[in-house]
Amino acid sequence: MGGRLSRRLLLGSAVAAPAAALVTPASAAAPAAAPVTPMSAGTSGAASGGASRGRPPRDLSTQLLEEWAAAPGAHPLIPDVSYAGYRGGERPRRPRVVANVKDFGAQPGVDSAAAFTAAVRYAGERGGGTVVVPAGIYRLDSPLWIHWSNVVLRGAGRDRTILHFTKPLEDSYRPNLQPSLQSRWSWTGGQIWVMSAERKAKSEAEGYATSEGWLLGDTLAEVSAASRGQRTLLVSSTEHLAAGDLVVLETDNPADAGVLKHLTGDVAGASGYDWPTRAPQLTTGSGGQYIQYASLQWPVRIEAVLGERLVRLAQPLRYDLRPSWPSRLREIGPTVHDVGVEGLTIRNELRPMTIHNRHPGSNGLCFQAVHDCWADDVRVENCDLGFGFTTTKAVTLTNVAVGGRSAHHSFACRMQAHDNLVDGFEIEQFTVPLPTGGLHHGLNLEGLSAGNVWRRGRMVEGTFDTHRAMPFENVRTDITLVNNGRVGGSAASGPLFGARIAHWNVRITGGAPYAIHLADVAPRSITVALQGLTSAGSGLPRDFQGDLENATYLLGETPAVPDLYAAQRTCS
Repeated sequence: MGGRLSRRLLLGSAVAAPAAALVTPASAAAPAAAPVTPMSAGTSGAASGGASRGRPPRDLSTQLLEEWAAAPGAHPLIPDVSYAGYRGGERPRRPRVVANVKDFGAQPGVDSAAAFTAAVRYAGERGGGTVVVPAGIYRLDSPLWIHWSNVVLRGAGRDRTILHFTKPLEDSYRPNLQPSLQSRWSWTGGQIWVMSAERKAKSEAEGYATSEGWLLGDTLAEVSAASRGQRTLLVSSTEHLAAGDLVVLETDNPADAGVLKHLTGDVAGASGYDWPTRAPQLTTGSGGQYIQYASLQWPVRIEAVLGERLVRLAQPLRYDLRPSWPSRLREIGPTVHDVGVEGLTIRNELRPMTIHNRHPGSNGLCFQAVHDCWADDVRVENCDLGFGFTTTKAVTLTNVAVGGRSAHHSFACRMQAHDNLVDGFEIEQFTVPLPTGGLHHGLNLEGLSAGNVWRRGRMVEGTFDTHRAMPFENVRTDITLVNNGRVGGSAASGPLFGARIAHWNVRITGGAPYAIHLADVAPRSITVALQGLTSAGSGLPRDFQGDLENATYLLGETPAVPDLYAAQRTCS
């Protein structure tokens, strides 16, 4: 099936690569028009003649990948997610064993939370190391905080090491209600919670009602204008910058909503959108803006210092830096990094699921204001929230699962969480279905989060939940799902989608295109190889009027490029 794309895009208004190289059709007025290149949109790999001499078949997905590779950070529709995951896609480190929870008093049948905390503290205060949790079922009556870098909590396997949390956060830690009586534990917080002690103290002092993200430090340098896809930046001085530093690129979000319009891909409809009224949580000067959205905050590593005023970033810029949007590099502030949780199940005491957003915090694993962490071979059972990313950078989850009774958010990625990777995941069929008044979302994305990837997944429950506040440049790829969840998000959070959302090789066994076929709702985005659809249309409200400048290809077909993330990693 051909895509619908405006002539404006093909003229190269925001593209570093030559416009003539694009395979997308030249005019939205001709949805079935032949593309610029010889291959028609929707042709099969066999028809392309690219399978000779043992090479894999070529189809439109192959050409799209080649276009992306010509200018990886600047393609108009396809995001660059090749840097997603721990340290840009590296394998997590495995520090030496320094503690065993049993040596600190953990034993079956009694509350072992203090023993676990003591073991983690022992490792953390000695510079890190692995804390072993032998096979068994351990009772914990309160959450486990990991406040120290370089600490790994390692069980004997998720079927052999069970941490049974007897109380939700509301009872074991503290209530966390909004004025509306909705519980914030419905979408954040964990029974295992990786967060710096300073971040926790600030949240407690604010009653969990204000900030959630980085505790940014000093300004290291001012940054001059630059274009999306660029890696070399002109800065005021490199005196306080060094190769290998992780810094935060902070860009002001002015009251004219210029940054927000840019994050839609500058589609025409973004100019006619009433930002202060429809998106007060995002918009400066609206009176209702969340503190997290007063600026874009993207942690990025300095790859090299090239001179007194030049640096090279480890990955391309995700958005323009313009003179009217002042930008700077800042210290990331107190944080935690290189924390791992492996080989265990987080089991919550089975209790009935509540109505929507009244959840008391029977949660799983939460990473907040941390970077370069991971979880592997972890299952969360009987949860409100399974796995949470809140203002994170480069966290990898591998071989993870959510199961037991119905959940609210199986996965949540929120508050400018960037470059995280969920690789090999499952949302199991719920053993207790949703109650009346309950909702399950699935794979949540929200809050200006970018560069995140879900891949190689199986979902018996849930959908691709894009939860407003305009996440942009994210990928869901090589996933099989029934597609039975619901999209959510506050009406004050504005648009569901920013630009460059990619759904690539998705197999829908329940037939519904809901929230997955993006052609009618997502600006400057791309849908490739959705299989199993029995109808059309996303079923979501449209935020922007006019030409969305997006594209859909290979509907009903299996693509030659089955996994966009893996293909980008191979090309990079």
